[in-house]
Amino acid sequence: MRKLGLLFLVLLVNSAYLAARADATLFYFANVVLHLLLGAGLAVAAALEVRGWRTWPRPLRLAAPLLGAGAALGIALAIVGATRSHAWILRAHIAAAALGSVIVVAWMAARLTRIARPGERLATGIGLAILGLIVAGTAILIVKDRREAPLRYRIANPALPPETMADEGGGPRSPFFPSSAATNVGGTIPSNFFMTSQVCGRCHTEIYKQWSSSAHHFSSFNNQWYRKSIEYMQDVVGTQPSKWCAGCHDHAVFFNGRFDRPIKEQIQTAEAQAGLSCTSCHSIVHVGSTMGQGDFTIEYPPLHDLAANDNPVLSRVHDYLLYADPEPHRRTFMKSFHREQTAQFCSSCHKVHLDVPVNAYRWFRGFNEYDNWQASGVSGEGARSFYYPAKPQKCADCHMPLVAARDPAAVDGKIHSHRFPAANTALPFVNGDAEQLRVVQDFLRDGQVSVDIFGLARVAEGAGGGGGATSEGQASVRSGEPQLASTFAQGEESGSFGTVAATLAAPVEVVAPIDKVVPTVRRGESVRLEVVVRTRKVGHFFPGGTVDAQEAWVELEARDDKGRVILHSGEVADDGRGPVDPGAHIYRNLLLDEHGNPINKRNAWMARSVAYVRLIPPGAADTVHYRLRIPEDCGDTIHLRAKVNYRKFSWWNTQWAYAGVRDPADHGASVTRDHDDGKWVFTGDTSGVSGGIKAIPSIPTTVMATAEASLKVADRSASLPADASVMDKSVRERWNDYGIGLLLQGDLKGAENAFEKVTVMEPGYADGWVNVGRARIQEGNMEGAETVLRKALEVDPTLAKTHFFLAAALKARGQYDEALDHLRTAATRYPRDRVVRNQIGRVLFLKRQYKDAVAELRKVLEIDPEDLQAHYNLMLCWQGLGDATQARAEQALYTRFKADESAQAITGPYRQLHPNDNNERQAIHEHSAATPAKPAAQLSYGGPAR
Repeated sequence: MRKLGLLFLVLLVNSAYLAARADATLFYFANVVLHLLLGAGLAVAAALEVRGWRTWPRPLRLAAPLLGAGAALGIALAIVGATRSHAWILRAHIAAAALGSVIVVAWMAARLTRIARPGERLATGIGLAILGLIVAGTAILIVKDRREAPLRYRIANPALPPETMADEGGGPRSPFFPSSAATNVGGTIPSNFFMTSQVCGRCHTEIYKQWSSSAHHFSSFNNQWYRKSIEYMQDVVGTQPSKWCAGCHDHAVFFNGRFDRPIKEQIQTAEAQAGLSCTSCHSIVHVGSTMGQGDFTIEYPPLHDLAANDNPVLSRVHDYLLYADPEPHRRTFMKSFHREQTAQFCSSCHKVHLDVPVNAYRWFRGFNEYDNWQASGVSGEGARSFYYPAKPQKCADCHMPLVAARDPAAVDGKIHSHRFPAANTALPFVNGDAEQLRVVQDFLRDGQVSVDIFGLARVAEGAGGGGGATSEGQASVRSGEPQLASTFAQGEESGSFGTVAATLAAPVEVVAPIDKVVPTVRRGESVRLEVVVRTRKVGHFFPGGTVDAQEAWVELEARDDKGRVILHSGEVADDGRGPVDPGAHIYRNLLLDEHGNPINKRNAWMARSVAYVRLIPPGAADTVHYRLRIPEDCGDTIHLRAKVNYRKFSWWNTQWAYAGVRDPADHGASVTRDHDDGKWVFTGDTSGVSGGIKAIPSIPTTVMATAEASLKVADRSASLPADASVMDKSVRERWNDYGIGLLLQGDLKGAENAFEKVTVMEPGYADGWVNVGRARIQEGNMEGAETVLRKALEVDPTLAKTHFFLAAALKARGQYDEALDHLRTAATRYPRDRVVRNQIGRVLFLKRQYKDAVAELRKVLEIDPEDLQAHYNLMLCWQGLGDATQARAEQALYTRFKADESAQAITGPYRQLHPNDNNERQAIHEHSAATPAKPAAQLSYGGPAR
């Protein structure tokens, strides 16, 4: 029995260590093995003594069944593993063994105290105290570890952003600069652990299979579109700037230091073809900020060499120990930010900016999925959204949906899909991956956006609605606020929601909804059709990602009952295989280089100006205007069909990526890091391209949404029936969407008119009154805005957006104290809405409460260190406080992030030569019958942007 007791105490100390720690070290797993051996040995030894159980003291007889149950459960765990599906066995094992151990330890302590000789009692007491301290210390360590775990890896922004790119990441001395990516050792690390995802697949079979089809797997030079863009970039500017891309695309050929060598020389190596692996995300141990740019630190995983060992015995031992105790593995590869701060984690690569080391020009924002999500209602952090989902959504909720699986990581039989469904249909198409293509297309068609053939307006061509009066580009004046240097759109992270300079033209009367009214038009008449596109399940701008190289557009066809096509905007040439109608309403950004050439080769580093950006914010809408001319010989009915189409990648970019070569007849064209005046032909050899298709692929178009409606047609001289709009609660949302689209393109009176109809249809819908107030604020009608916003407060006193916009109206009228009260009400509900925080800081500045304003504006920088408005107001506050040093620092940051308005001059010659793009640049514009699209063969040169 004495040996049995000693064995028990050793096991107790071993168990305390395993409970307090979960380290991925050989010492820890040696203790796991020891635990199994000690447990088995103790169970066998106890079994040999069980025949004399009647002679055991009562406490031991009471503890024996508990310890026996713990042993049985331990044996079960040793067989099936302590994975999530068997977590109940683990909990029962711990509970039974712990309770039995408490009884045994208490009995042993009492017995030792009782039988100790007078001279030994002090030593016995000390020994028992030490044992108690071990138990208490273990408990404290467990509680401390559980409490600190969420904070240990928490993503938090710095107080101030760097003043230059040289201060980002490891700076110019880093082997990875200008990417902000880093390793835990500060230098290069072996690439092999980025190339062993199949090792993860030994246990996570289903996850590995999903990842194998994903865009993450094909992020590198196994992706022909990306491959061509980097080869081109390195040809023009060298390898160093291209590391800016590699930090998020090419880990296996980047972190080992091989990106200094041109990728063309190593394109067929395993490293170049690896893509992003399991460890590309799961070995990240720190994310420095939400400023993106690959701002993370990656670590060579502990015990990786054992896991990837070619020795089958060692690899099986490794896998068995992970099943026996998966907690160290879980802690190594699933940090708290993977679960609790998924959007902030994803921002490290899904948000970028460029600066001098990359573009030899200046700072400007590239694509950005994070900021507009964070500021929107989808995140649950935006106070001013038009619409909110039933509950806040994070990146993984949409792009890693739960799917059924028998994976050891499954919870309740489900895992997060590692197919990462989003919008890349091109990669599965060229890889012949039918299942991945189906998943992506199903995702795109799953109500992400909707289209509504909403209304008919009798407005003369070239009149009404302010067509051509305003423009959309980075230099647009928006409510006088400073403009961020950006090639991307701005949504709710902007104080004016990204709306453009406004027009106060009289509203156009619209008969709507068309499908409810079925209005009548006359032969020979010219009318305007109003089509509304709405983002519904999109948590960021639509479309997202690299919007200079993909196509999302609206297609509208009008056909009479004789089968004659009257209008077809957005048609694709060559039976759907060629370029999109150049006059289509397209969602993208059109960037230009220094000489006004379109950025169509994923050469954002060459961008110098923005011709236009047209994207739809999350939970918002866009109103598209079409000119429909009714022929004299039109039939009696016109059938209308609208579609929202999506194609990844754009036609031109695909042609160029697969077969683009310099035009041999184009001699002496100027090509520098600022511009490319050369022409391209699509006659290159495709036999060595990446992917399964060794020819220029015809990427399928995905129809994301459709709508249909009809018009009745009468003779030119016929009297028109009194077509009256339908205005009841059943169509209230459609009218609201229409108004939102008008508001965001600057048609303020038209938007106000639509929103006023919403208040008539449903007076109890507070947002209707709020939206009227929004329009009036932009009109400058602050008194009228205040009236309707106070009405909105009567309907719903808790609506944060009402308080925000009422504060805006009050601030404009100099009523600062009341404005502050309303802003603070909004901030209480939405403490991470940076526009609300900015406005509080601005009002405090206007009240000359500079120190309070600084404190508030610093809260903005905690959310986004690059917030231009905050830096502008901080500059003014420090000037007010007489602190020239702080003021200069803020001025430097403000200057770094502020748009270069003079760059808009580059767009002038281009717009004169490209009337369709010039039309699309206008905030309010019409689309009419398209010029017939040229055959693909005639569009082989690089001039046209589409």
